[in-house]
Amino acid sequence: MSSNQLKPELVFHYFSEICKIPRPSKKEGKIIAYIIDFAQKHNLEYRKDDAGNILVRKPASAGYENKQAVVLQSHLDMVCEKNSDINHDFNNDPIQTYTDGEWLKAKGTTLGADDGIGIAAQLAILASSDIEHGPLECLFTVDEETGLTGAFEMGSGFFNSKILLNLDSEDEGELFIGCAGGIDTVATFAYEPDRVPSDFVAMKLIVKGLLGGHSGDDIDKHRANSIKLINRFLWKGTQLFDLRLANLDGGNLRNAIPREASAIFTIHKDDKAQLILSFENIRTEIYNEWRDAEPNLEITIEDSPLPDFVIDEPTHFDLLNSLYACPHGVIAMSRQLKGLVETSTNL
Repeated sequence: MSSNQLKPELVFHYFSEICKIPRPSKKEGKIIAYIIDFAQKHNLEYRKDDAGNILVRKPASAGYENKQAVVLQSHLDMVCEKNSDINHDFNNDPIQTYTDGEWLKAKGTTLGADDGIGIAAQLAILASSDIEHGPLECLFTVDEETGLTGAFEMGSGFFNSKILLNLDSEDEGELFIGCAGGIDTVATFAYEPDRVPSDFVAMKLIVKGLLGGHSGDDIDKHRANSIKLINRFLWKGTQLFDLRLANLDGGNLRNAIPREASAIFTIHKDDKAQLILSFENIRTEIYNEWRDAEPNLEITIEDSPLPDFVIDEPTHFDLLNSLYACPHGVIAMSRQLKGLVETSTNL
């Protein structure tokens, strides 16, 4: 199936247009300009508030003027995640899409269907001449992914409808009447830089190829967290050798399960061969654990230039022990609704 065969045609026409427009959270200026231009071209009333939210109104179809007014709502920003081997600038580059059977996917990046498909559905309804409807308002909010900023900063009276349908769900044919809440926890470790001894060498550990997913909708699926995996190597290596951490990088967004992680550490040159052997053993264990759930998992180790410094030993231990102890995934399931996650956490 090619992209121009996707149905409904008008919805996917606008989704294709949206994919061409960069729209990271807090940088929605280009998609805001596109929505305003759309409203002007279709002679539709629109308004914009100080936060950047846009409201577009469409009069009722003939004979439907007395129907209850409805506001359809979606958010303009998208989660910007990419594979480390993909050269993509989310501030300027369009999303490259392709079809895989009946699925529309992106090449090495997030697709932005959350909530681009909601935007596309609104635009298709606004542009349509054959859909009968009552008074309609379409609300496009900003910065949903990193704080619900647009929703929080919207003033009273911005729209008139008493019924709001939020077009930001993953499940076709289902209507949701509730929403999860979220809390962020940030832990900060203060460290002292230690010099690297001259008889030490540096190595880089890389975990990639994980499925990742959304910290809400996918948290109950059996998926690995790259930070937890890479920390297993670092923690075990610290127990066996004089391993000192220089850099640890994993995950990009609070609501995305980490797919990739990397670490640079130093070790005495005489221990390098034994460390690599230990690495192979742990890697085999992890591959066996995740063979079915994470078929594309890759864990590699390679030489690295010596870093300028490593973090001090007490902080090194505190950090790795904290990451080892920190939970990830489902904490509790609902006792009232079978199969519903009640509490979860995404490291």
